[in-house]
Amino acid sequence: MSNNQLKAIVERIEALEDDKAIIAEGIKDIYTEAKSNGFDPKILKQIVALRKKDAAKVAEEKVLLATYMDALGMLADTPLGQAAIERVSRS
Repeated sequence: MSNNQLKAIVERIEALEDDKAIIAEGIKDIYTEAKSNGFDPKILKQIVALRKKDAAKVAEEKVLLATYMDALGMLADTPLGQAAIERVSRS
């Protein structure tokens, strides 16, 4: 690899890093706008992350979350928790 090739690669990486910073700032601005319109940025970030995932993976994670919450007694006051308690008490 020549010095010119190395320099070109480094310059391309630097240019993309600059682009990435500009895009990140734009995303930050959108979250700020959303917050000023009454939306919760934390929840919006979770939604964006969920939309990136495969539907089956999301469903699996929801089942695991409910299972863990139930094991910790965190669902006892919900309809799902009440149904689980009734099912266990019938066994």
